[in-house]
Amino acid sequence: MNQRSSRPLGSWVADDYEIVAELRDNMPTGLTVTDDARVFVSFPRWGDDVPFTVAEIVDGDPVPYPDAGLNEWEPGGDPDRLVSVQSVVADGRGSLWLLDTGAPSFEPWVDQGPKLVQIDLATAAVVRVLRPTPGVLTPTSYLNDVRFDFSRGRAGTAYLTDSDAVGSLLVVDLDSGAWWSRLRGHDSTKAVDGFRAIVQGVVRENYRVGADGIALSADGSRLFYCPLSSRRLYSVSTAALADRAVGDLEVAATVLDHGDKGASDGLESDSSGAVYATAYEHSAVVKRSATGEWTTVFHGADLLWPDTLALGADGYLYLSANQLPRSPLFNGADDRLPPYLIVRVEVDSTPVRLG
Repeated sequence: MNQRSSRPLGSWVADDYEIVAELRDNMPTGLTVTDDARVFVSFPRWGDDVPFTVAEIVDGDPVPYPDAGLNEWEPGGDPDRLVSVQSVVADGRGSLWLLDTGAPSFEPWVDQGPKLVQIDLATAAVVRVLRPTPGVLTPTSYLNDVRFDFSRGRAGTAYLTDSDAVGSLLVVDLDSGAWWSRLRGHDSTKAVDGFRAIVQGVVRENYRVGADGIALSADGSRLFYCPLSSRRLYSVSTAALADRAVGDLEVAATVLDHGDKGASDGLESDSSGAVYATAYEHSAVVKRSATGEWTTVFHGADLLWPDTLALGADGYLYLSANQLPRSPLFNGADDRLPPYLIVRVEVDSTPVRLG
């Protein structure tokens, strides 16, 4: 005799998340949490009137960070200011890193606009600005997300995704400031031809986004990544990525296809070896254990377009949900219904810290 489930068919199976902030004026993408539980978000300039592109959440409200002045930019303005920040990452060593696409509204990046900016969290001062080595980016490159390994190289190594449709992984030597590109146009980094997403029942055929989500394995030996316009999870050897003497064909030989995970935007990892992935067609977040089993972490009606994941030292997994498919940039009309959410759920794990 079949047993009837106590949970009705079609119910939200993991909607017991806590709301951290409700944001009404601008839609967030990037999200990070410091070890002392400070929450930072980024608001890319995608067509809205964005007065500041990086903010700290203070008493539930966004406050420009590190100050209003650095966030002031308009077309033709100073590229030393923050043009359009896609990703923010607290490194667990006292710094907040800002990944500036330099490309408002997904248009070609402005001269000197793309950059990686290090901020001292204790003083809110700019420590350094790292710009791409000439020739590393294409005219339509879009810097998306970044992860850090401070155990590799004299001052550490950063890994970035370039979400150009013909995507790429980028490597930055934090000592010399040199950047280089890996796997540009490889099947694992580029948008899948003919990709079609179904989000809240609406067929979306205009997503042409390459490598997007990124996460380091617990031991730093593998870099997990995925194109947004794909349903596969991949990883590659970080030793191969970081060694400039290794050719791209040799790097490609280390790529592993970990199978179908659904269509994802952001990725995150933890010290147990798990990888978390947003599932934007299902308003959900899923988790792949170190042994390969998949489970659901978040699932809720309010989580339209789960974007960025951030694991805090407090054992909570944080998520930004921003209604991206309803925005004019991807919808042709503005059907968004604020607030946009920052939520969290306890996962009883800790962030990956390398070095």
